[in-house]
Amino acid sequence: MTSTASPPSPDSRTSRSASWLRPLLPGLLAVAVAVAVAVLVNQVVPAVSALTIAVVLGVLAGNLPVLPAAARPGLTWATRRLLRAGVVLLGLQLAVPQVLGLGAGTLLVVLATVAVTFVGTVLLGRALGLPRGLSVLVGTGFSICGASAVAAVEGVVEREEEDVATAVALVTLYGSLAIAALPLLAGPAGLEGEDFGRWAGASVHEVAQVVAAASPAGALAVATAVVVKLSRVVLLAPLVAAISVAERRRRPSAEGRRPPLVPLFVLGFLAMVVVRSVDVLPAPVLDATKFVTTLLLAGALFGLGSAVRIAALVRTGPKALLLGLFSTLLVVAVSWAGLSLVL
Repeated sequence: MTSTASPPSPDSRTSRSASWLRPLLPGLLAVAVAVAVAVLVNQVVPAVSALTIAVVLGVLAGNLPVLPAAARPGLTWATRRLLRAGVVLLGLQLAVPQVLGLGAGTLLVVLATVAVTFVGTVLLGRALGLPRGLSVLVGTGFSICGASAVAAVEGVVEREEEDVATAVALVTLYGSLAIAALPLLAGPAGLEGEDFGRWAGASVHEVAQVVAAASPAGALAVATAVVVKLSRVVLLAPLVAAISVAERRRRPSAEGRRPPLVPLFVLGFLAMVVVRSVDVLPAPVLDATKFVTTLLLAGALFGLGSAVRIAALVRTGPKALLLGLFSTLLVVAVSWAGLSLVL
């Protein structure tokens, strides 16, 4: 006599879902509150991006006695999952025809700036005796698109958890300083209006920071700066793939699971770039996805910020701060020199 197993009942499926979700709830609730606060503050002070506010809130929450230990599983889950989802949707902000419209000269400057900044940052990190993982994370974040790039590469490079938090903290610090410094340097650098926008887009770390830095030069400068910035974002996928190949060679399979050649979420990012480039989505949908991207990345960066330990930053502080300063000066100088030649 043959017996057949009965399918799981709806109640049992609901029970399993609840048991999986329950440990995450305290952390997810903290993320939701932090994102709401970050968005509200950004509405009041538009010059400060919601992502920067989220990181600051995370650092404060992680170093003050406000987060219960029960929140950590949810924060860890949100950091990894929301970052990857945000990076995928980031591709919808990037249309290849817009990038090509910048011209060959500007695109060559962008390519040279990304390459020199990344390689130079990694080499200086080695000279300073900093962990290779931290140097790669900082080099990627400063040369491409800040915290989003850090999120994209942290899954393929060998690093410590505090290296990711430190890289995000450095992006926030030096990107914020660039917002104030770059407009002051526009006159001495000989770049005004749209040309200054190209410089801001080629040198400032986060997209929101680019907008804030270029704003004093006017709306045309901001529009140009965003397109130039997104042309740097195009290079995210090939850079992550190159880092992954290098990591696979450094870590033979005998040492454990090797990183994927190209992470799945990076392929998702490329797919969204294609969708945006063929122009099949209406403007309201693109606006909505841009807002959702901000929410996802803000939630993830709050989680990353909560992992930052001030004491750990103090221990590596001088060297890490020097690396961030050098990387910022490098991206600013190389992009200015290149634009001075082609404009």
